[in-house]
Amino acid sequence: MNKQLVIRAASAVCAAAALLAAPAYAQNAALVNGKAIPKSALDNLIKRSGQPDNAELRERGRTMLIERELLIQEATKRGVLNREDVKDQIEQARTNVLVGALFEEYVKSHPPADSVLKAEYDKAMSQMGGKEYHALHILVEKEDDAKAIIAKLNAGGNFEELAKASSKDPGSAPNGGDLDWANPSNFVPEFSAAMTSLQKGQYIQTPVKTQFGFHIIKLDDVRDAKIPTFDQVKGEIAKKIQSDQNYQRTKFQEMVKSLRDKAKIQ
Repeated sequence: MNKQLVIRAASAVCAAAALLAAPAYAQNAALVNGKAIPKSALDNLIKRSGQPDNAELRERGRTMLIERELLIQEATKRGVLNREDVKDQIEQARTNVLVGALFEEYVKSHPPADSVLKAEYDKAMSQMGGKEYHALHILVEKEDDAKAIIAKLNAGGNFEELAKASSKDPGSAPNGGDLDWANPSNFVPEFSAAMTSLQKGQYIQTPVKTQFGFHIIKLDDVRDAKIPTFDQVKGEIAKKIQSDQNYQRTKFQEMVKSLRDKAKIQ
């Protein structure tokens, strides 16, 4: 046979084999000593990371899965899986995963009663009070520095500019000390007492000391509190209750009791 024809035939066979293998390879993130790591495993890893999906993240994830598979293969080769202590730990881990998943399903199917949610709502709303305050503040470490800033304000200084230049509060300083609208209960008692004693447009003449330092407080405005309806916050209240450790402990005990009551135990 002509040598050129042989080369062409071999090339065609290789190309055909590559085409046949392509769909199978596309389903895998990698092959490690012949063991396939499914692409779905990499997809799930990326999803659980919570980071934006991109080529760099996928390559890091692929490397992690490859290294993990290498370790599993080496452990298998060395007979680690046959050790009793390893078997016990694997069984314990399996049990923990199953119990955790079961409890998650139980909590979802047994949400807090509306009466419980309403009681929590009423409690939260009672703490909000009837007014919201829009305040600004400047936070410094030393009382003398606070007094000096008050003197500048009395001389016509601009509160917002002084806050940007001097306040140690990283959250509000860039915004001129603006704390936005809030209920007095959101602040420490000393701060709230001083803030609510002011008239609109006033700032304090004596620095207020709290655990954070010394504050110069200015009251910009006051309004009736905007209280959300029960239906608007019902879902958030349920999540808050369900994430509470005491609630979870109680529900777990409830789940176990329910299973024991229905079981035949000899």
